[in-house]
Amino acid sequence: MNEKSSSAPPTLVIVGRPNVGKSTLFNRVLGRRRAITDPTPGVTRDPIEARCTIEGRNFQLIDTGGFKLDRSEGLDDIVVRRSLEAIERASLILLVVDVMGMTPEDEAFIDLLRPRADRLILVVNKVDDANRDDLVWNFHRYGFSRVVGVSAEHGRNVGELLSVVAEAAGAASVAGGTESGAAGEASGGAALEAQGEPAGPGEGALLEKGEAARELSVAILGKPNTGKSTLMNRLSGAERSIVSPIPGTTRDVIEGGFVFRNLKVRLLDTAGIRRKSRVEERLEYYSVHRAIRSIEEASVVLLVIDSVESVTDQDKKIASLAARRGRGIILVLNKWDRLAPVPNQREAITDRIRFLFPALDFAPVVPISALTGEGVPGLLTTIAQVWGELHRRVDTPKLNQALKRWNERYLPHSSASGSFRARYLTQVGTLPLRFLLFVNRRRGFPATWIEYLRNNLRKEFGMAHVPLEIEIRERE
Repeated sequence: MNEKSSSAPPTLVIVGRPNVGKSTLFNRVLGRRRAITDPTPGVTRDPIEARCTIEGRNFQLIDTGGFKLDRSEGLDDIVVRRSLEAIERASLILLVVDVMGMTPEDEAFIDLLRPRADRLILVVNKVDDANRDDLVWNFHRYGFSRVVGVSAEHGRNVGELLSVVAEAAGAASVAGGTESGAAGEASGGAALEAQGEPAGPGEGALLEKGEAARELSVAILGKPNTGKSTLMNRLSGAERSIVSPIPGTTRDVIEGGFVFRNLKVRLLDTAGIRRKSRVEERLEYYSVHRAIRSIEEASVVLLVIDSVESVTDQDKKIASLAARRGRGIILVLNKWDRLAPVPNQREAITDRIRFLFPALDFAPVVPISALTGEGVPGLLTTIAQVWGELHRRVDTPKLNQALKRWNERYLPHSSASGSFRARYLTQVGTLPLRFLLFVNRRRGFPATWIEYLRNNLRKEFGMAHVPLEIEIRERE
């Protein structure tokens, strides 16, 4: 199980009621658009984390869902509990309020956080111009020593806020309190408010710390409600993503991680990708766009498929996106525990997937239950194997010795206009794996021979489970 390092950066947690600009401030401090922002209240659900640097010091920045008194909607209780858990492990708290007025939720949240005043900064947001500067003075009546008026949207006075953050972090470090929030990961939000027991650790026992760990990113993609967030929580050993039967629960890309053998894995849990005709709401459009963009950040994509529903056209489209970008793809058959046992079931389902995914015959198929942990050790091993294949390099002399043998076994077919010859082969890249083949005539070169070459490369040089590209150029 992963242990929190004693040298971990202080956590800077942004909290407040819905629609006060928490995510806008998160993006502003981070310096890029990471969290989805929208006027619709309650956009952020899962806490979103990212590393940032403030005046030369590293912080773990966390955006949280909105604090609500009326929790009548399906996920409200969970969202609030997750926010309170983040507060419990915070080194510093940025409590965001709206300069144009306070609400009962603001007042209740302030009362709840008052015992933590020594590590709290009251951020009065939406001070968009000098005409609103004087309004900030009204917020000193709440008795907090640090009050800063900003406009997160326009960047106004954010530099001043960051200076206050850096100063407060330095003071907390001297007092020995910077890392004190770490215990909150175990205690959850129970010290703030009873919201039920937080989730226990996942498959930490499966994870092994390696020396000089290499890093890779793994994106978890799939249709809604296939168990992506459950898998995220299982692999990371923590309740990172909210799990709910409500479609579209995950909106932002949620990050987690673990160490397995000598690999430091960064996990990206994404929103479920539905057909374009069904992507109607603006928020879902942004969520799906972020999910697709996560493919660019990842080395390996876990395409989570509901074993009960089997493969759909949408699964094929998602997989093709990853394959075109040369990413490793693992087809994860989740909810395997829900299938009635049948002889040779795994082989039958794998054969059907191969039939429906002919372009992905290289992709490993791994049945699991994210809920129970069945099959998860095998999935971890497969992730490591695929990552290794994506970074495999073959020296040019070895490639051309092999090319000579392959030519002797099977020459490209000739045409009426002349014969074809494969003359020289070299590897030009990893992730994606790319090879350059020089031939005597590029036009009309047999596609069947290129596939023959691809299959031999996979078989002979240990690249059987990853996509690889072969570019053809002419060379006399």
